[in-house]
Amino acid sequence: MILAVLVSPRGMTIRNATPYLILDGQAERAIALYQEALGAETESFQRFGAFDDSCPEAQKHLVMHAALRIGETQLMLSDGPGHVEMPAGSRVQVALDFDDLDQMQASFDALAKDGSVIQAPFAAPWGAMFGALTDVFGVSWMITCPLAETATGAPAQ
Repeated sequence: MILAVLVSPRGMTIRNATPYLILDGQAERAIALYQEALGAETESFQRFGAFDDSCPEAQKHLVMHAALRIGETQLMLSDGPGHVEMPAGSRVQVALDFDDLDQMQASFDALAKDGSVIQAPFAAPWGAMFGALTDVFGVSWMITCPLAETATGAPAQ
């Protein structure tokens, strides 16, 4: 695996970017879906009520923070503040790279269930299968998997 390291003009090294999803009370359902569709493992899970004694009773059960491990990457999510309306257009797109076409398709299908397919997986001109969808929680996903090359160097179909 090649790890790209980004260095800003000020010398700050960024090893990766982790998407954080604010799911307006749907975090537990999202965790269950991502465990099933992507094999996600829960690394941490905290509720608002466990950390803030002043938290209103109606919000104590909400997920304050969860971190999921998906392959070698991390995805973080929360139910959100609960009492504050989130601005429109604050959704996060997540790009997932697979190395197995069958797993890519299975995950695509599981995420697309009750969501909407933006682009069904197809052999993209850059040599990968590519698909895009929005899951049932309104999170947009771009899913890709490299295609094996033929003897001529062209992507296999």
